[in-house]
Amino acid sequence: MDKRLVHSLIDAAAGRTVSDLAVLNAEVVDVYNRTTFRSNVYVKNGYIVGFDSSLKAKETFDAKGKYLIPSLIDAHCHIESSHLSPSEFSDAVVPCGTGTVIADPHEICNVTGLDGMRYMLSASEGIPLSVFLMFPSCVPATPFEHSGAVLNAEEIEQFIGNERVLGLGEMMNYPGVSGADESVLNKLDCAYRRKKNIDGHAPSIFGSALDSYAVAGISTDHECETPEEARDKIRKGMYVMLREGTACRNVLQLLPAVDSRNFSRFLFCTDDRQPQSITEDGHINYGVSLAIRNGLDPLLAISMATLNAALCYKLDDRGAVAPGKRADFFLSSSIEDGIKAEEVFLEGKLVAEYGKIIKKARHTEPVNVSGKMDVKGFSEKSLVLKLKGKHVRVIDIIPGGVVTGNGDAFVNLDKDGNWVHDPDADILKLAVVERHHGTGLSALSLIRGYGMKHGAVATSIAHDSHNIIVIGDNDRDMALAVEKLVEIGGGITMFKDGKELGTHVLEIAGLMTDSALDEVTSTLDSMHTIAEKELGVNEGIDPFMTLSFMALPVIPALKLTDSGLFDVASFGFVDNTID
Repeated sequence: MDKRLVHSLIDAAAGRTVSDLAVLNAEVVDVYNRTTFRSNVYVKNGYIVGFDSSLKAKETFDAKGKYLIPSLIDAHCHIESSHLSPSEFSDAVVPCGTGTVIADPHEICNVTGLDGMRYMLSASEGIPLSVFLMFPSCVPATPFEHSGAVLNAEEIEQFIGNERVLGLGEMMNYPGVSGADESVLNKLDCAYRRKKNIDGHAPSIFGSALDSYAVAGISTDHECETPEEARDKIRKGMYVMLREGTACRNVLQLLPAVDSRNFSRFLFCTDDRQPQSITEDGHINYGVSLAIRNGLDPLLAISMATLNAALCYKLDDRGAVAPGKRADFFLSSSIEDGIKAEEVFLEGKLVAEYGKIIKKARHTEPVNVSGKMDVKGFSEKSLVLKLKGKHVRVIDIIPGGVVTGNGDAFVNLDKDGNWVHDPDADILKLAVVERHHGTGLSALSLIRGYGMKHGAVATSIAHDSHNIIVIGDNDRDMALAVEKLVEIGGGITMFKDGKELGTHVLEIAGLMTDSALDEVTSTLDSMHTIAEKELGVNEGIDPFMTLSFMALPVIPALKLTDSGLFDVASFGFVDNTID
């Protein structure tokens, strides 16, 4: 705040000038004392100035006794996972009561490098939602795959001083931190010198291994799997995020770890949440409500989703309803059985009512981030999987998350030693095709648990390097699906018996689209129905998001990159055939 603004706020708080807005008869949620109190709330120039009922205001809004709650903060998300541009994302989540997100754009930066960072900063400027970014720390996520860019300390230095860049995004390279790798330390030093945050990503790390990670100043983790792991990370000085995304959901799993003594170290995040999940269930409000309905004190839950996140990321102007804080809040008729954003105010202006945005956010044309599809040397022959024997490794899909099993099976081979699909076994072929540099690289493996009976599904969303990933039972449909994605510049597509069943175009880096939220959700709803009804994909998994995580070599156990089948436990490549 500058001196002139402070002067105007002081005058309004003291009653010397008229406030812009008075929200009357509100049950204000006080996250400092973890209580509520009945009051009016006065706003001037986008900031809260006080509660004194003797103050005057130009406009009034009667809350009619509803709870007035600080806007929610998503402590870690990837906007790209919504498939939406930042402006459309704002229009989607603001009506849910979200006022601020800390976004890690490592998805688009893995495809387009610094152009992606520039686009995300520009496209998220001047929209209702406050978007802060963390500079991606691991592009590529590992050296065992090919991404569209390599970002090191030199690139971080170009952006880390930006006031909207709060620090380094999730540090997935645990071995690099633990081994004090010089290039990793150089990245961390960019944040150290500016006293900025470093987000973590450390699933199932304990003991001295966790000590070597936490001592590096990594302050958060959103990958805890058990209450014991959450408490251990808090013990080591870290914040733990309760995540409720589309594929990864651990609010209920970690809820037993939260109590009145340690709740100040918990945050809420979505990580990866698809548009249908936002439209049908909500955003951060969904995770908060889920926790409340399962026994968490509503005032603790709200504090975790507001004040805690603001304190963690040093966002001193938000996270509470108090004088000098941004007038970002929403009204909810109840908090005892969850929260629902009925009227949403940002900077003291009514921006959404009952799930609908009032005025759409300004749109920014994508620059240097479209048409990123450079595939060479690919043909149907690239999909022939030759094996050394019938006993093979299989990626086992585990519903409800992105962790996979390290499975094995005996499969059928033709006379040349090539894999032959068995319609009685739920084992399909998986391929990853490099799409950034025209290297001609592709890799193949087998996967179980997807359930598809016949056909192919392909997507250019393949965390984190986002090469093309395709699954199917026959090479023809798989090849047609890959060729379709190359033709349209990225997206999701499905084929069966040589026929295209449905396609979702993602023209921004093959990850996002400029299309409106309603159009995106309608397209994806239709494609989900086709995937289940016509292809037979298991109803217990998300057919597209599950597929997109099968190429992520930082989450156990087996994953497939464009360079081969990767065993996360041994952190190295393994052969498809078991000797």
